[in-house]
Amino acid sequence: MRVVISLKKIVKIITCLLAFLIVGTTLAGCTNVRKRANDQDNWKKIEKKKKVVIGLDDSFVPMGFREKDGSLVGFDVDLAREVFKRYGIDVDFQTIDWSMKETELRNGTIDLIWNGYTVNPERKKTVAFSVPYLRNQQVLVSKKKENIYGAKSMRGKALGLQSGSSGYESYMSQPKLLKNYVKEAVQYDTFNNAFLDLNANRIQGLLIDSVYADYYVAHEPDPNSYRISDVGFESENFAIGMRKGDKTLQKKINVALAQMAKDGTLQKISNKWFGTTKMVPLKEIENQKID
Repeated sequence: MRVVISLKKIVKIITCLLAFLIVGTTLAGCTNVRKRANDQDNWKKIEKKKKVVIGLDDSFVPMGFREKDGSLVGFDVDLAREVFKRYGIDVDFQTIDWSMKETELRNGTIDLIWNGYTVNPERKKTVAFSVPYLRNQQVLVSKKKENIYGAKSMRGKALGLQSGSSGYESYMSQPKLLKNYVKEAVQYDTFNNAFLDLNANRIQGLLIDSVYADYYVAHEPDPNSYRISDVGFESENFAIGMRKGDKTLQKKINVALAQMAKDGTLQKISNKWFGTTKMVPLKEIENQKID
């Protein structure tokens, strides 16, 4: 018996085969990228190039932000430069979409996430962390005229959050603390844009890192017009994020931070940006166990 297959059916079969091939290739590619991120130690490459690439949100005061002349400054910027100066390695800071930071790290676009990056269980699944170097907390910032004193005062009001931030993750994972009271949540790419809307009364509250809130409010023309409230979120630790395979890089960073705590460099940088060292866990950094 002679079987005749129409051209239309042949095209359909070929299209389906190509689709399966593309999906298979994509999945294999993703698996390879993930495997490299988990297994490959890149220290020798970094050492040879004498350059490490750090991803950051360049509007996050006082951790890493742009001056009016475009120069990049901040606590984390000074800290990173000092760490790698001790190894003769230059730092290349790359501005990234903060909501895509783990993807940029996994794909190899950047070597480190270093910009007020909070350690949490979810992130630990895919990212390796340095020793924590700064304590932080999520706080609620509002204008005093709104009479907001805490979470319950946000009933019927709009709240701003940064996309991909630890504050957003805490807000979503612990709804009883704040989310259940908020009428509308608005996400922003940067805290700067969120503050613009707060000042224009387009939102009435902003969930934000305490280090950012304290610095921003202190540098506003009228700091007394703001209120910073504790809404019950636990304190957090900032640490440097890297690929799980980069164990040598992790050790080098931890060693340098311990040296800086011992010789006073870390205290000097902290006093420069915060006027205090109370947020820096100096003893924990200095006495950390390094394998």
